[in-house]
Order: sequence, then structure tokens, then C-alpha cells
Amino acid sequence: MRPRIVVYYLLFFLFLTACAPTPSPQDATPAASQPLSAEETSPSSEGTDEEIAGKLVLYSGRSEPLIQPVIDAFKARYPEVEILLKAGSNSEIANILLEEQKNPQADIFITTELFTVQSLSDQGVFQPYLPAGAEKLPSDFLGANNLWTGLTRRARVIMYNTNLVSPEEAPKSILDLTNPQWKGQVAAAGSTNGSLQAQIATMRQLLGEAATEQWLNGLIANEITFFGGHTDVRKAVGASEFKLGLVNHYYYYLQQAEGSPVGIVFPDQGEGQIGLITNASAAAIVKGAANLTAAQAFMDFLVSPDGQKLFAELNYEYPLLPGVQLREGLQPLKDFRLAEVDISRVAQDFNATFDLMENVGLP
Repeated sequence: MRPRIVVYYLLFFLFLTACAPTPSPQDATPAASQPLSAEETSPSSEGTDEEIAGKLVLYSGRSEPLIQPVIDAFKARYPEVEILLKAGSNSEIANILLEEQKNPQADIFITTELFTVQSLSDQGVFQPYLPAGAEKLPSDFLGANNLWTGLTRRARVIMYNTNLVSPEEAPKSILDLTNPQWKGQVAAAGSTNGSLQAQIATMRQLLGEAATEQWLNGLIANEITFFGGHTDVRKAVGASEFKLGLVNHYYYYLQQAEGSPVGIVFPDQGEGQIGLITNASAAAIVKGAANLTAAQAFMDFLVSPDGQKLFAELNYEYPLLPGVQLREGLQPLKDFRLAEVDISRVAQDFNATFDLMENVGLP
């Protein structure tokens, strides 16, 4: 059985939470657990970066090549901090965090999508912290009671090999990937990939269970090849092994930068279509983190102009901090009609997405 976030609530807890009002990102926390701001908890501005020392343990659902440049930049600022990185799929890392909840080993969790971090937040895995400057981020990307902080936004797109597919031929909707025209010619990340999981969860909300199940069965019937991750997908499309790939947008730009003949479709922009599916990476401090000062400094760096600029320039991502310039050639999200999704509601029903993937036998 593939890794999943297992959520078990006791009956009395279900009763209590059902009766309690749902907090919003703007709601203040009770005085006893009011999160300290970065100014209150970060080292004094009169000190030097070298005053922060010791270890910092990062658990990351992002692949190491995409997060390592950010770690290196933080290390350059805080050279006395020893950083230990454990990278894996979102589901794998999430299960480890749950297993370690009574004896936490990680300081920070970094995820590729919001549904996992929201689900873990609901289960008490994180502690509140509002990084310096995070109040400038869109409120939709700040977790309730400041239990997690959004970092960058990404879009689900279709990339294609321009030697094999013309712009006119390229599918205009993710639903078109089940068309027999593309049988055996599409690559995608498999069911353990957090971004695909989040896309399916989003589609369940937008289209309903039956239509999403039909689409998944259509992918399998159309002999789509599922890889372990998006890097394999983009390279396979770039090498003309497949005509199409379903990826996050930045994988297209990374492959284009390598000189491959690839094009991109920002799908579902037509009348009556669902709109462009987007998600966001996020980070949170683990409750009981042993290296809290370093963890808070790292969170501050992630949402700082320097940190956000790194995500934009190196990974072609959409920074959430206003005013950070996009990488040249990256089409801004304001040019597209975006799918509207209730993150909290999807997160609460995330296990049903795993059930659906298992029921259809998604590789």
C-alpha cells in the first residue's frame, strides 16, 4: 500500500471540533498560544548572523535539487548552522512526522502542496510562527493561527515536444489527456507524487468524485506512463520519448533552459472549463522543534525578498511575496483564469483522494 496520511479522530474529538467555529487565517489565537512575531522571537537586529548556531533539521517533500540552493544561501548567511536534510515524497515525510509526533526529530517541514501541510496542521504537528514579512503574503497562503506559511505558487500545465506536436495540436485541457489520439504518448508523475495527489484532490472538488474517477480510468486506459517524479517526465518529453507531459509549470522552463524542443499549455482556459489548477509550496515549524531559533531564522529567510528571489530565479516559481520579479520569460498568473478551490475543505477530505487512487489502481 502506498504511503498516505492516516487521520484518525476520536469520537469525542469529532464532536468537539464539529461544535467549534472554524478559525480563519485572520483569526487571533487564544492569548495562551498567541504566536510570537518574528520581531519578538528572532535574534536582536543589533546582533550578527553568526550568533545563530547549532543544528537545523529539515524534512522536505520537495526534491533535494530544488531546495538545496535555498539551503546553501541560508548557510552563507548563517555559517554556524549545521543543516540536515531528509527529502522524500510528501506522503512519506508526513507519515514520519506523525510517527515522531511524541518525540519530534525535525525542526521544519517543507511541502510541495498545501493539502498535506493543512492536514498535518489539523493533527497538531506544528507550532505557530509568523515569519518576518509574512503579513505581506496573500492571506489565503497563511495557515490558520499561523501554523504554516505559503512560499511559492505553481501551476499544473501540459508540456509537449515541439518536434512531435504543433501548438495547434496540443491539448487545451487536462481532460483531453484521455483522448485516444494521445494513447501511449503521455508521461506523468505517479500516485506518490504530492503535486499529482493535490491535483486529483482539487479535481474532486471541482468536478466531483464520479467525473474525476472517470478521468483517472481514462488515463490508465490511454496507457499513460507514470514516473517517480516530474524530473523524469520533463526529460523524457524533452528527449522525444513522449509527446506530452503533465507537470508543474517550472519543469517545462527547466527543460527549455536545457535547450530541449518543448512547448507549454496553460490548460482549461476556455468557456465552461475549470480554469488553471494551481497549488503552493509551504513550510511550517514542527511542534517541539529542538532548534527553534534556527528554525525561525530559516522561516524568515524563506519569505524574505532574498529567499523568494531564489525560488523565482533558480526554479521559475511564482513568489508569493509581492514585488519579487518573475524569472524572465515566465508568464504571470494574472494572465490566466485560475481554478477556485477551498483548501481547507479539500484537506479535510484528502484521505478520500488516496482511496480513489487506490480504487482505480493508479500506479
